[in-house]
Parts: sequence; C-alpha cells; structure tokens
Amino acid sequence: MRTQAEKGRLFKERHAKPGILILPNPWDAGTAKLLQSLGFEALATTSLGMANALGRPDGEGSVSRAELIENCRVIAEATDLPVNADLENGYADEPKEAATILRDAAAVGIVGGSIEDWSGEKIYDFNHAVERVVAGVEMARSLPVPFTFVARAENLIRGRVDLDDTIKRLQAFEKAGADVLYAPGITDLAMVATICKSVSKPVNVLSVPDFTVADLARAGAKRISLGSKLTTYCYGMLQGAAREMLENGTFEFSRAGMPFGKAQELFGSGR
Repeated sequence: MRTQAEKGRLFKERHAKPGILILPNPWDAGTAKLLQSLGFEALATTSLGMANALGRPDGEGSVSRAELIENCRVIAEATDLPVNADLENGYADEPKEAATILRDAAAVGIVGGSIEDWSGEKIYDFNHAVERVVAGVEMARSLPVPFTFVARAENLIRGRVDLDDTIKRLQAFEKAGADVLYAPGITDLAMVATICKSVSKPVNVLSVPDFTVADLARAGAKRISLGSKLTTYCYGMLQGAAREMLENGTFEFSRAGMPFGKAQELFGSGR
C-alpha cells in the first residue's frame, strides 16, 4: 500500500497532468476496492451513499460528524488510491472551526476534501464564505501530508441559479488559495465552459447524463465526480431485482450479477 503522503503527492500530481480525472464515489470498503480494481486513479466519498447505507436520507444533520469521519477512514484504508472526501460544510459556521474537519479527515487517511458555502439552510454571505475558504486553505497547508483543498459554491445545486455570483465566489475562492473549484448543479456545457474560462485553477464538475468525458474535457473541466449517481444506480438495480422476484416469480436479474468466484477473488477470500 502507498503511504498517505504518497497518495497526497500522487493526487496533486494528477491534477497537474494533462487530461481529465474521473472520481467515482464509493460508499464503503467493498465499493472502494471494486472501483480501484477497474483502474480508476482516485476516488471520492459520497454523502448520499454513506447516509443511504445507514438507512437514512441525505441531508444536513442526517449523518454525524463522527460517522462521516469513520466512513472516510473505512474507505481510505480499503484502497491504495487517493481519496477525496465530501466534508459537507465542516459541521460548523465559524471559519476556523469548520476547517478542523480537514485535519480530522487527514488524520484517517484522506488526502483531499471539499467544504461547502452552505449552512444547511442558506448560502453563506460572500465575505463569510471567503473567510471559510481562507481558513480551509490555512488548515490544508498546515497538515503533515499533501492535501488538495476543494472549495464549493453551492448556489446552483441549492436552487439559486445565479451564475454571476457563482463565478464571483469561485474567483474569490481561487484567490484565497483553494486548489480545486467546484460548483455542483451545472446543467449545460456552455455553463461549464464559462466557469472554466473564468478561473485558472482546476474545476470539478458533477456529472449529468447528457455530459460525456470528452465534452467536459473540451469545455475545460479537470475533474468529474458522480456524487450520488453510483449509489442510486445500485439501489435502482436492487429494486428492479426485488420487483422481478415478487411480481414475476423469476430470477433473470441474477444473470447480470458478478460471479461468486469473481467476488471472492476481488475481495480476497479468507482475508
């Protein structure tokens, strides 16, 4: 296994290389190991995946800070890949207090992480949001391992469709020292291109079905994450299999499953 410092350096180096980086989102050790086996270069946690695995909805306060950090530990220890964590809003409004979640995530093996400019009820005002990024950058730089800090502007995904304000925030977050900029909720490629042209730091884009990797690369994106999409896909397939059994009395779904032997090989039978 790589050391955490090696993972951190590798993650930063990958952001500097040409080409786009796809960050699929596991929610436990098994999904992390499966995704690593397929050849991805890095992984990212998912708040919805973690919450749903615990039988809860995604949302502010659904999962405790301690549960989030434990999920980070489980995933980071399961894989040799760099792991970027969705750290919500840091579970605090005050900038320096929110930034401590980066320290705690790094302490369990995480080498990158995002903090939102959203309180759980409203978007933080501009100056407060920037202060939170400044505190996050200071914390990230103080860590004993290389850490990639992602600053999120939540406008678009929270129903506040204000592209000008979103770009203003991303530009200020870049100036404050964030390593990666992220505005989830982008729905068209023109918007991706506009945001990417407005900043010089790497931009992460949350995938939607209409986007392709090639499209996003041409628009200037550096990273693609899937957020909840792998989780909801898996739950959708499980729901379909259950309905087939109950409604049709058949088990055709099992033909598409991973063979037992393959699963044993993937997860290391007996270890």
